[in-house]
Amino acid sequence: MVILNCSRVVPKITSLSRPKFTNTQPLVSPVSRRASRAVIVAAVAVSAFSSMSYDRELAAAKKAASLAARLCQKVQKALLQSDVQAKSDKSPVTVADYGSQALVSFVLERELPSDSFSLVAEEDSGDLRKESGQETLQRITKLVNDTIVNDGSFSVPTLTMEDMLRAIDSGKSDGGSHGRHWVLDPIDGTKGFVRGDQYAIALALLDEGKVVLGVLACPNLPLASIGGNRLHSSHDEVGCLFFAKVGAGTYMQSLDGSSPIKVNVSTTDNSEEASFFESFEAAHSSHDLSSSIAKKLGVKAPPVRIDSQAKYGALSRGDGAIYLRFPRKGYREKIWDHAAGCIVVTEAGGVVADAAGNPLDFSKGKYLDLDTGILATNEKLMPLLLKAVRESLEEIPSAL
Repeated sequence: MVILNCSRVVPKITSLSRPKFTNTQPLVSPVSRRASRAVIVAAVAVSAFSSMSYDRELAAAKKAASLAARLCQKVQKALLQSDVQAKSDKSPVTVADYGSQALVSFVLERELPSDSFSLVAEEDSGDLRKESGQETLQRITKLVNDTIVNDGSFSVPTLTMEDMLRAIDSGKSDGGSHGRHWVLDPIDGTKGFVRGDQYAIALALLDEGKVVLGVLACPNLPLASIGGNRLHSSHDEVGCLFFAKVGAGTYMQSLDGSSPIKVNVSTTDNSEEASFFESFEAAHSSHDLSSSIAKKLGVKAPPVRIDSQAKYGALSRGDGAIYLRFPRKGYREKIWDHAAGCIVVTEAGGVVADAAGNPLDFSKGKYLDLDTGILATNEKLMPLLLKAVRESLEEIPSAL
């Protein structure tokens, strides 16, 4: 049986174990039974961690993500085409990706000096160590030093280019089910970042394979809801910081440090009212399959397509009720793309699972072993969503 890694205890599981099917079907489907068992097992698995505070770690994570967001905002504002390079997988990467990773690594090691440090992160310094990467490395070093100096809370010598390389390469851990591992995506949604749209700095902590805290810094996400048909206005205040700790709920505040407010997922049980989020990029989510699922649920609102784990943040505060992600066949989900967002949603009262109703397991290393895709919603809608997903996959298996 898979042990849930990022779900809070759900007080009522009746709606998970008793989905509404027609009279020709059994009262509880195999998929819904698996989802119900997963929630029960989660309650046992998480209870031991709920009694631990993780306050010091959460404070460090918030500081690290906030400072990284400042660095990223500065780069995005003055983004030049020369900032964008091509990694071996052809996805774009900017000086901000590297700078964000180096800065988060530096802050965590500075704020938590007594901890054995393990970081699972997306970037490495391979390209920067080449002669062609020296100019980029110089710019990264200046960006990180300027961010630290402007923050004013650190009294440290100027960091060198070698310091940058070491900080970036501290993210080479493979993670796993033993000990503590920080999980970082320095810029989740790099394509959105390059376009000037949504992106997130996503940082989470694993303890014995379980996600125990998560922080999402979303510099371009409005503080006001983006739900429904509401259009983003240039007058809206932007810049959100979401954070969650196991057993303690999910909170949101502005990136400038306003008082945090507790947030909760939508409680709707009417699928027709359940607007949903999906990835902007079709490569990361089959829009045809999502459309079929939405039709079966009777969803009337058009999907909200935005980049990055900003979707998890928006879902956690009830801007929409469902998040769907169905990558193309052959794509392997990485833990840094979901760890922080997962706990942000589950601590806000939501449920996150794969397409078979299994909880996400972050204890296996850098990758998630999933059945088809990832779903996130509230506990009332999950049985209906799983049923619609199963039927859609049977009808259009070629969508993935």
